[in-house]
Amino acid sequence: MPSIRVYVDEREKGSGVPEALAEMGVAVIYQRLDVGDYLVSDEIVFERKTVDDLVRSVFDGRLFDQARRLAETYPKPVIIVEGRFDKLWEKTGKAIQVRQALLAVALDYGVRIIYTRDPGDTARVIYYVARREQVERKKTVVIHRKPRLSTLREKQLYVLQSLPGVGPRLAEKLLEYFGSVEDVCKASVVELSRILGEARAREVYRVIHAKLGKRNDGKLF
Repeated sequence: MPSIRVYVDEREKGSGVPEALAEMGVAVIYQRLDVGDYLVSDEIVFERKTVDDLVRSVFDGRLFDQARRLAETYPKPVIIVEGRFDKLWEKTGKAIQVRQALLAVALDYGVRIIYTRDPGDTARVIYYVARREQVERKKTVVIHRKPRLSTLREKQLYVLQSLPGVGPRLAEKLLEYFGSVEDVCKASVVELSRILGEARAREVYRVIHAKLGKRNDGKLF
């Protein structure tokens, strides 16, 4: 059996990276990861972004939410930017803002930034780090590490971030708007949509209020 394991988010299927890792002899284990795309040890997780996805995530705000979640969960998070970063100037007239966003992610959240050419190159980077962590340093792989929470506000925000589609920024907005986790849970779809938008509000409301049912075999679902 392969001595190196990498936990891969299910949404990375088809990216070409898991297939390349498997060809290198890595045991690829698909999971629905709450944070990051490739987990190689109890300290290091990778978030992979193509250049196009990077640009979109900067301007829709996802990049900073993701960076914060990465930094809160694992000590050494890494964002891989995959593709021709030098072509960024041809893709958007706001290339300077993208570069500034990456600097902010690195300086404010301590997230490492690595650039790769293509999925194969990305796989080689992940493989090298996984081998270094698991074989040379004997590190274990932990799916999720609960962050250390010291204040009441941090604990409240952590609870809210467990809701579907709610990252750090939206959790703060919810807490500021409603005042408590209890009031968020009591809010109607209309009230939640003021912060979350209608689609996300309906899903959050459903998760909070749906009753536990039973399948035909009598087991709970």
